[in-house]
Amino acid sequence: MHCIKLFVAALLCYGSSAYAQQFINVMDLGAKNDSTGINTEVIRQAIDKAAAKGGGTVYFPAGKYITGPIHMKSNITIHIDAGAELHFSDNFDHYLPMVESRWEGTEVTNFSPLIYGKDLKNIAIVGRGLIDGHGKNWWRYSEVEVKKLTEDSKWQKEFKRLNKDVLAPDLPGWVERGFLRPPFIQFLRSSNIQIKDITIQNSPFWTVNPQYCDNVTIDGVTITNPPSPNTDGINPESCRNVHIANSHISVGDDCITIKSGKDRSGRKINIPAENYTITNCTMLSGHGGVVIGSEMSGGVKNIVISNCIFDGTDRGIRLKTTRGRGGVVENVRVSNIVMRNIRDQAIVLDMRYAKSELEPVSERTPQFKNIFISDMAGTTNRVARIAGLEEMPIENISFANINMEANSGILIEYAKKVSLSNIQIDVKNTATVEARNATNLDIQKIQNFVQNPDKAVILLENTSQVNIQNNFPALAENYLELVGNANKEVALHSNNFSNVKTLVKGNSNSLKIQFNIQE
Repeated sequence: MHCIKLFVAALLCYGSSAYAQQFINVMDLGAKNDSTGINTEVIRQAIDKAAAKGGGTVYFPAGKYITGPIHMKSNITIHIDAGAELHFSDNFDHYLPMVESRWEGTEVTNFSPLIYGKDLKNIAIVGRGLIDGHGKNWWRYSEVEVKKLTEDSKWQKEFKRLNKDVLAPDLPGWVERGFLRPPFIQFLRSSNIQIKDITIQNSPFWTVNPQYCDNVTIDGVTITNPPSPNTDGINPESCRNVHIANSHISVGDDCITIKSGKDRSGRKINIPAENYTITNCTMLSGHGGVVIGSEMSGGVKNIVISNCIFDGTDRGIRLKTTRGRGGVVENVRVSNIVMRNIRDQAIVLDMRYAKSELEPVSERTPQFKNIFISDMAGTTNRVARIAGLEEMPIENISFANINMEANSGILIEYAKKVSLSNIQIDVKNTATVEARNATNLDIQKIQNFVQNPDKAVILLENTSQVNIQNNFPALAENYLELVGNANKEVALHSNNFSNVKTLVKGNSNSLKIQFNIQE
């Protein structure tokens, strides 16, 4: 019996050692961490060695490593320790051969991303170290003035050869400007992804860009890109179950963007972005803080954004699309947001992002609906702009508990089922609320401070089914201004207008306005 026990113990020991995950220090394989040489091959060997044993950790101790692209495998963790820096080569040849990729919502074959993988599971990039994409050389080739340098280059010719079927229908005009820069980190069709604690800077293009992935966690990451073309921070496209938390982002384009493909290519793939949570993040320089679109042809649904700070971005929460995209954005909840010094709009829901002509409703027609924004405070140029399409108004929108100082208030165009409640806005130049070509508006508990005496608190033009209730405006020269003859079914009741000099300005002959004794 004693011998049998020893035999079983030996088997267990052998089994555990045979399948134990590997911990591989790249220095043990000959890596150079003194800024000399290039470590691409050593890193590849380390990943292959760990993968051959079922997976493991590839470890970078403190030092400065130069490398080309890193191609991940399943069950691999890249651990970049404090004091370690991975600097990626800016030699374009190092990112050949071109690989399967997706570029701004269109499937292409392109330069390898700097960190890349497809059809993987259980992968991670962690540690307190730094990865630097050295994007400056890549950025040069996005500029119009370098067109002549790239149009006959070997890279341009190879890209055109590999993508001849998509250039005309899906990428008109883009390649003629140069060639398509690769994302920094891009995984395709992968699951159980973690990117944690690292600092990323100088991305050639979009920085963290998982595609068609499931269960993605990005936590405690710092992303810093200087003013530069299209260097978005975190762009999960057509993914499910994405968690972005505790991150600090300052970039050359949008800080966090949710996407799901562009136009024909995006509708053909038709994989939505769904079940995203974004929380406890700070966004500084960037065109937008958290943005949905404009590439959203596969749809976007079930998004929660909370407990974030936007400081100095061009816009705060931004949803954007245009005719031709198709796709539905729905079930978006935003809460507990502080915005400071927003240069354009704190909130923008824009279905006219690109110039287009009116067309019949079809698969090309985008939709925005079921969007709820609450508990927001700060300073901005304009509080909000809601701009739907004539043939497809934005539907079921709620703003609640908003306290802002702004030059301009809330502008609503081509929308229906809009609720504004408990909103305090100090506005310098416009009405607090302007609504044009809208229907079914509920406006309650608006505390306004309109500094321009020529502007009304509420302006309505071609607007119907409006309920104005439970408001106690501050001192106002004019409260309600009616523009044109097409307004109808406007009801004012249960308000306190003791501080208002002129209640209604404009043509009210055809209106059924209810005046209660409280007014």
